[in-house]
Amino acid sequence: MSLVDEFSAYGRWRDGASDAIGRLRSWLTRNEIGDAQTDLRLQYILEKLREDKLTVAFVAEFSRGKSELINAIFFSDFGDRILPSSAGRTTMCPTELEWTPGAQPEIRLLPIDTRRSNASVADLKQSPERWVAETLEAGSAASLQAALSRVGETQHVSQVEARSLGFTVDPSGENGLKPEADGTVEIPCWRHASIQFPHPLLEQGLIVLDTPGLNAIGAEPELTLSLLPNAHAVLFVLAADTGVTQSDMAVWREYVHTGRDRRKGRIVVLNKIDGLWDGLRDDARIDAEIDRQVKSVAKTLDVRQSDVFPVSAQKGLVGRINGDEALVERSRIRALEKALSEDVLPTKQEIVRDDTLRETAQLSDQVTDLLQARLNGLREQLREMTDLRGKNQSVIEYMMLKIRAEKTEFEEGLKKYYAVRTVFSTLTNNLLGHLGLDALRDETRRTREAMLDSTFSKGLRAAMEGFFKHLRANLALSTDEIGEITRMLDTMYRRFSVEHGLKLTPPESFSTQRYEKELDRLEEAFNRQINTVLILVTTERRVLTQKFFETVAVQARRTFEVANRDVEQWLRAVMAPLETQVREYQLQLKRRLESVKRIHQATDTLEDRVDELKQAEAVLLGQLDELSALQAGIYAALGVSHPSDADGAHSAPRAA
Repeated sequence: MSLVDEFSAYGRWRDGASDAIGRLRSWLTRNEIGDAQTDLRLQYILEKLREDKLTVAFVAEFSRGKSELINAIFFSDFGDRILPSSAGRTTMCPTELEWTPGAQPEIRLLPIDTRRSNASVADLKQSPERWVAETLEAGSAASLQAALSRVGETQHVSQVEARSLGFTVDPSGENGLKPEADGTVEIPCWRHASIQFPHPLLEQGLIVLDTPGLNAIGAEPELTLSLLPNAHAVLFVLAADTGVTQSDMAVWREYVHTGRDRRKGRIVVLNKIDGLWDGLRDDARIDAEIDRQVKSVAKTLDVRQSDVFPVSAQKGLVGRINGDEALVERSRIRALEKALSEDVLPTKQEIVRDDTLRETAQLSDQVTDLLQARLNGLREQLREMTDLRGKNQSVIEYMMLKIRAEKTEFEEGLKKYYAVRTVFSTLTNNLLGHLGLDALRDETRRTREAMLDSTFSKGLRAAMEGFFKHLRANLALSTDEIGEITRMLDTMYRRFSVEHGLKLTPPESFSTQRYEKELDRLEEAFNRQINTVLILVTTERRVLTQKFFETVAVQARRTFEVANRDVEQWLRAVMAPLETQVREYQLQLKRRLESVKRIHQATDTLEDRVDELKQAEAVLLGQLDELSALQAGIYAALGVSHPSDADGAHSAPRAA
């Protein structure tokens, strides 16, 4: 199966899951089961599936054939090169290729001058007027080539200007941009490029991220702090004729292999192996030379040999355009594509499947418990009505007193429930206060003032490091509040289960560990790229402050935005079952009392009421069967076995 086929299959799988969940949502609405919170949670799950993307990033120094590799893997069906690929630098700014349903085919270019503001690229994406847009003819390779060539546009500015825009200037050219003979520096015209055009892979949610070389990549910290770390696959491209150069090693250490542990989806590509096809060596000698280079690269980068893929992107592209299968095979491009489809896609699919399954299973179990509570209450009424057959008025009066006593006892329990609700609200406010964006804005303002007031680099460093300490302290306080909420609700759930027979599963806890890990990653990147003696000493205070806040602080804000969204979702989820079951139990008590009253007052016949209850029981059993079928449909769409297939755990309960 080709890479296009694999991506298409993944897209169909995701669409099938959305359809199955949509059917559950429609069924709940149609049968008036659940509540607004349940519908909100299902909407949230559907939005996550709809917005699901897979980002594949390509990282390399210039002249490694990176853009040609993108052409060969993704765009050979156009019959020509789409991304510019020639000697020298062709990609001068981070370039995203994607497709959003309903969008216009276009290339949007963000001027380099926008670096003077405090706005990040992500923020500026919300301001289309700041971008230069150019319409694309999606079906025309020539039109695409002409438009995409703009990502390589440059301009010459003074060294002062270059530094003010965030570029490092180095007379030797080893640690920054090398000045021209006239003293000017060549910099990109554009800060970022976003390309929208309909392509089968892009339509399935693929985002291709093409990055510039070392001296340009480090000038856009948002790329290295956010886009690359969050990419599902990063292809690090080397050239077979140069091996791992010093600048390659710098890119690898700084931007690709930033942690000690191997990360899935980090793939090394040894490109331009066709340079060995010189006509003087036979295939055996060529293969031996390639194997030797693969071993050398793997040893130098400290990766497994199986993670290094020797290819010829240029020959792979030519072979595909000309329909030359032998050339495609010799280019070894398919082995790399197989790694993408067998390593990256399944990992991504597993994450999406597990998240979706956890959310939907929890909701389905909650609805099942609700229907089971209704069924139990109805059967209690039915038993009471059946027991009244042939009984006199005194027995009926006794039954009324018994139900009223239960109602009184339950209302006493409700006082505790309302007290818990009050405490829950207080703890929720405390939790959202620690995780909230208001607290983050206060800390951001305090840190900015401290940095601007600092006279020495020691004060700058203390202010920036204090920013991370404060955020971690807030996460620690949030963890304490979450633990308190979980323990309190667990006690209340158990009390109502024991005292009133409510079927309640103890609430799941919530972990802030993923946000702590993201802060750890962010601080590691900060220590590598900003918090160094060289940067602190050589960077002007105002420039350093701006750099910190348009990169590190922006990423921290996004982390806390996600945390807020997730914790609010959890708070709704943990309280909803108890609220629903309490309302349902109250309703069942009311119905039981009304039924006995109607019999006592002879406004209804006993047999008519028994028949009504039996009909209602049949409806509920039918709904449980339908819900079980909808659950099975979701499991089938996600590609996992439904629990009822093994042990009948989710099968609908039947009348005795």
